[in-house]
Amino acid sequence: MEDNKIIAPMSRIHMVPMDVIDGFEVRPGMYEINGATAIPCGVNFTVYSYGATGCELLLYRNREEEPYAILPFPENYKIGKVYSMIVFGLNINDFEYAYRLDGPYNPKEGLLFNKENVLLDIYAKAVTEQRIWGIPRDPHAPYHARVVKDDFDWKGNGQPLIPMDDLVIYELHVRGFTRHSSSGVVYPGTFAGLKEKIPYLKELGVNAVELMPIFEFDEMKDYRMVNGKPVMNYWGYNTVSFFAPNTSYTAVKEYNKEGTELKELIRELHENGIECILDVVFNHTAEGNEMGPSFSFKGFDNNIYYMLTPEGYYYNFSGCGNTLNCNHPIVRQMILECLRYWTTAYHVDGFRFDLASILGRNEDGSPMSKPPLLQSLAFDPILGNVKLIAEAWDAGGLYQVGSFPSWERWAEWNGRYRDDMRDYLKGNYGMWEVAANRITGSKDIYNPEYRGDDVSVNFLTCHDGFTLWDLYSYNEKHNEANGWNNTDGANDNGSWNCGAEGETDDENVLALRRKLAMNAFAVLMCSRGTPMFYAGDEFLNSQFGNNNAYCQDNEISWLDWNDLKKNKEHFEFCKYMLAFRKAHPVLRKFIGSSCIGYPDVQVMGACDSCKVLRVMFAGRERNNAKEDIVLLAVNVFWEEQEFYLPDLPNSMYWHVAADTGRIYLENCIPKDGKPRSLVGNHFRMKERSVCVLVAE
Repeated sequence: MEDNKIIAPMSRIHMVPMDVIDGFEVRPGMYEINGATAIPCGVNFTVYSYGATGCELLLYRNREEEPYAILPFPENYKIGKVYSMIVFGLNINDFEYAYRLDGPYNPKEGLLFNKENVLLDIYAKAVTEQRIWGIPRDPHAPYHARVVKDDFDWKGNGQPLIPMDDLVIYELHVRGFTRHSSSGVVYPGTFAGLKEKIPYLKELGVNAVELMPIFEFDEMKDYRMVNGKPVMNYWGYNTVSFFAPNTSYTAVKEYNKEGTELKELIRELHENGIECILDVVFNHTAEGNEMGPSFSFKGFDNNIYYMLTPEGYYYNFSGCGNTLNCNHPIVRQMILECLRYWTTAYHVDGFRFDLASILGRNEDGSPMSKPPLLQSLAFDPILGNVKLIAEAWDAGGLYQVGSFPSWERWAEWNGRYRDDMRDYLKGNYGMWEVAANRITGSKDIYNPEYRGDDVSVNFLTCHDGFTLWDLYSYNEKHNEANGWNNTDGANDNGSWNCGAEGETDDENVLALRRKLAMNAFAVLMCSRGTPMFYAGDEFLNSQFGNNNAYCQDNEISWLDWNDLKKNKEHFEFCKYMLAFRKAHPVLRKFIGSSCIGYPDVQVMGACDSCKVLRVMFAGRERNNAKEDIVLLAVNVFWEEQEFYLPDLPNSMYWHVAADTGRIYLENCIPKDGKPRSLVGNHFRMKERSVCVLVAE
């Protein structure tokens, strides 16, 4: 019966008005619930500021610039530093809202209060005037917020809870993934368009997508023309609101239902056994430095939300003008509440933290040994099952790969894997010992005793840098289209053009590029740790040598799905290697000791007589009579090599599961999916090739 239901605090239906302000019946609100929340009798508005001396709530008709009501918070509606008020009779479909705060103005002390400045609620669940992609907004027009009704039916949908060692992460940009006309989706460039591609993701074999920023951002920030073409903030690393989804990524309007399409996407991903990880940007905001606008954080408590120099200027460890003061208790609370919100309201499975080393800096910018924010996230009960993945460096020179504070809870983008393996795979065979460490889990970086076994996220490509095809097509970056005279982006890419810079008709060069791309993907899938690759690498997508396409909303960044047909062989190889990794748990972790005496991992390094690096993984799961033995052989040398395979018991034989040199497998992988058996232990490898063998 209805009367027997447990009533949550926000459902206190016996509230009665106590005052009238500007014609609206009001009463003190629920101080512990931040933001604007719909309740049966109206809307609860709660906001806080440490430095403000007064606060006004502004109510607007939809899409109107002037408020139709201004409701000052009475002094007795303030407890501590928190203003809270219930406004009765509001229909959430009929209004937008914002705030104005009064207080001291002294930039040298970091105080920027201005009673005329209209401010976006830091806890806004939806932001107005951001619905249509690529439409410049009036830089002087304030942001408004909407109240979102959260009544989404998850249909009992649970999270997949896939262990890190079983995960394969597929990083993608929501718009760029389906924006190209070749994508074939009904709703290109949207969450719905991505949902249409879930059957493709399942066919490929990935079980996690990592979405580049989907928090509300202004893509038109820094909009300009370069050689007659527009450039903008396409990637979205310039957050406007941390609690609101990007409404320009939706196929339809969602007024007061913002987030529904994203939730539908996540629900269907989960139904297909695929996790959803969000790339989150808590290191800076779109407000920028002293020259930037003041539309939210600056106006609420500038000296709390940002790291400031003694003179009141902004520290810039993000490279984007300002740096969030993440370990201030107020900012720490906001970030924790934000991640809890995305975990509970959106069922998100994990978070990748952009420039995460900033999250470990003190208020003066110095690194902390035990950052309160990172520790809070590591031990928070609501976040107990989500993945926490750090990009363990920042733009201020703090590089923490292998030393990021973790409490055995944080994983890391292994930048050392990317850099070392790129150098090795392009032909630097003298790095075989370093490469062996990366392939076997980077235990020289991540001591299992202190970090556990699920720390390293291995990757060769991501949004930042060359694609897999460009990695073997360009010696140099080609970022002229960005408008910075090719000065932006990394100069050291560990790349090799295979003899011709960029596009070429030389079939020998093209064949070598295709082989090196297969080599890289095979090694990535046969490395201990969690593999991640950039969307489009599975069909050799190119960005035409641009290694910093952050501003390119065009064919440079959009996936051209025609390449899937053009490079079908590479796609089939990638799909096969993903399935192979899944079928052989010994590649992912220690599964139990081998019963025929082989160690868990054995490295047979390159020597003067043989330049081939061989890594053998062996083990047997409990209650499984079958040994799982996989040997990865990597020849980055420019000549053929020969060697002997390890001896096996009489009942077992070596079989070739993959061969990019095409000596044993004409198409690099078995036509029927069954590895080809060998006679004897003598083995030959083509130059610059990779072989994967199994013992059966």
